[in-house]
Amino acid sequence: MPRLRAGEVVTLDVAREVSPNGYFLTDGHQDVLLHYSEITDPIQIGDSIDVFLYHDTEDRLAATMRRPKLLSGEVGLLEVVDIHPRYGVFLEMGLGRNLLLPYSELPELEELRPQVGDSVFVTLANDRSGRLIAKLAGEADLAPKCFHAPDDWRNRWVDARVYKPLQMGTFVVCEGGVLGFGAIGFIPAPDRPRLLRLGERVRVRVTFVREDGRVNLSLRQQKELGRTEDAERLLEFLRGRPNGAMPYSDETPADVIAAKFGISKAAFKRALGKLMRENAVYQKGNWTYLAAADTGASASDGVPPQPEA
Repeated sequence: MPRLRAGEVVTLDVAREVSPNGYFLTDGHQDVLLHYSEITDPIQIGDSIDVFLYHDTEDRLAATMRRPKLLSGEVGLLEVVDIHPRYGVFLEMGLGRNLLLPYSELPELEELRPQVGDSVFVTLANDRSGRLIAKLAGEADLAPKCFHAPDDWRNRWVDARVYKPLQMGTFVVCEGGVLGFGAIGFIPAPDRPRLLRLGERVRVRVTFVREDGRVNLSLRQQKELGRTEDAERLLEFLRGRPNGAMPYSDETPADVIAAKFGISKAAFKRALGKLMRENAVYQKGNWTYLAAADTGASASDGVPPQPEA
C-alpha cells in the first residue's frame, strides 16, 4: 500500500532529474514526479523540499511546490468554476487542475445546487483510487472554526454563505470580517422569499442571537419597513390588474401567497391591513379591490375577472 497520499504536504528528497519531465522525489520507499511546471524555486539533487501531493492529468501521483487553497484536515471556501453534467461541480483550488465535488455530495433538488461563481465550504477527501475529491463541510467541520455572534448583532445586516440548503430552512455561515471564520445561522423558510441554493451568498438580517452564539436570520426587513414595502408591491400588482382586482384575500392559503408574492401569509395580511386602514383597498368575498380613488371607478361596477389558474 502506498505510503504517500494525495492531499498531503510532505518533505521529500530530490533524487534525480528526468528530462523533459522534471525531477523525481522520494521518501526512501516511493518516488513521485515533480513536473518542471510545478517548480517555484530553484532546486538541485540532494535537496529536501516541501511539496503538495495530487494526481496529474494522467492520474499519476505527482508533486507541486505550489500551495493549494485547501489541505487535508482543513475546511475551505472554494469557488465553483465549472459544472459537469455527469460528474458534479469543479472547484478552484489554486492548482492547474480543479477539484471535483461529486454529485453524490450535492442536493437532489436541482435548484438547490450551486452555480458557477458560487463558493462552497468543503474538506478534502480521497476516492477509492486515491484521487482527490471534495466533500461538503458539515456542522461538525464548521462549528469549531466559527465564533459566537455578539449580542449587538441583533437587527444588523450581514453577508452569509449557504452551507446546507433545505426546504424547511437554510443553514448559513455569516461572514465575520476580521473576527474570523464566521457565525453559524439559520434562515427559517417563512423568512426567505425563495429557496436558497448551496454556496449562494445572501444578505441577511439577524433577528435573534441565541445563547450558544448562533443566530436566527431573515432576508426580510423589520416588520414596519417590510409592511410598507409589501404594501407598495401589492398596490402595484393591483394597479396592473383588470378592474383593479385580485382573487387573493385574508382567506387565501399561505402556500398560494408564497408562490404568487414571495412573502408569508402573515406579511401579506400585515400589508393588506395597512392598505385597508389607509382606505387604499377593500375586500369583498375572497377578492381584494383597489379603492375607487385609485382606479377612478368602483371595482364593484363591473364583474370581477375570473380567478387565476
